Amino acid sequence: MSSGDWSGVYYYLLFFAGGYLLGSIPFGFILTRIVGLGDVRRIGSGNIGATNVLRTGNKKIAALTLILDAAKGTAAVLLGAVWSEGAAMAAALGAFVGHLFPVWLNFRGGKGVATYLGILLGLSWPAAASFAVAWLLVAFVTRYSSLAALAASAVSVITLAVMTQWPVAALSSLLAALLFIRHAGNIGRLLRGEEARIGQTH
Repeated sequence: MSSGDWSGVYYYLLFFAGGYLLGSIPFGFILTRIVGLGDVRRIGSGNIGATNVLRTGNKKIAALTLILDAAKGTAAVLLGAVWSEGAAMAAALGAFVGHLFPVWLNFRGGKGVATYLGILLGLSWPAAASFAVAWLLVAFVTRYSSLAALAASAVSVITLAVMTQWPVAALSSLLAALLFIRHAGNIGRLLRGEEARIGQTH
């Protein structure tokens, strides 16, 4: 491999690393601590995302967690896009991995739903819109946040494929696959009829 090829690899690794550090900011953990709600990892599912923050009963903090977790995904994309589409994609992947495996919390993070939405918003707003609509529809009908997230991620990938945005569709397929893996426990509980519905504390 030539030195020029290696410089390209380092270029994308740099943006991946920057996205990772941004994505690894655990807003749910930080916000619940700031307002005196304790360690969000000790309630509900133990997750640091907005759905579990909602189980504290503080809707405002849950909403703020959702916004900030999405915003870090969008920010990573936009910062990378200043240089190139490839840099934006590398930063997006880094942000998603950072949210799932934050170095600050011993690599035990969230499931990536809000960050995935934020990444879509930065890369393709129609796909982000399709995700949001699908999530709201499934959540309204079933009251299962996890099922809504899984369905919405699949819909967003299909939307990107229909739009023939192949690079973004490929990245989104990878992120959606990781999202499904992170929801393995939820999928099991859904199949057994044991999954908690939106608003339940346990």
